[in-house]
Amino acid sequence: MNVKIKRIDKDLPLPVYETDGSVGFDIHAREDISVEPGKIAMVPSNLIVEVPKGYMLVVASRSSTPLKKGLTPPHGFGIIDHDYCGPEDEISVLVYNFSREQVRVSRGEKIAQGVFVKIDKFDWEEVDEISGDSRGGFGSTGGYN
Repeated sequence: MNVKIKRIDKDLPLPVYETDGSVGFDIHAREDISVEPGKIAMVPSNLIVEVPKGYMLVVASRSSTPLKKGLTPPHGFGIIDHDYCGPEDEISVLVYNFSREQVRVSRGEKIAQGVFVKIDKFDWEEVDEISGDSRGGFGSTGGYN
């Protein structure tokens, strides 16, 4: 399946799957950004992606980014909907600096990864009761209650 993609800066590479087994592709920073300790920053990705209908694009941390940079997505990951692809809809990568030092992200640096995920939508059927046994609340398998 081909996916339409626009690079803002043609000097930066298109995303690639690094190995045959890779499910994610690297996303590069378009600009130099400094992130202060305990702060959140938006890193422009250089990409506008026309996500195919029936899919979402998940923007997630690269496994090495928290260790190497002290950065992580503040909300776990980002979701790019299939209709977020207008001429001004550059994907931004939100990062939180959990270190005690200012962190610099350099232009062209791999800052996140993207993964396409097939999705479906469902209709709601409101009921007065749900079948099944209760498991005990939040964290019921991990002892949080």
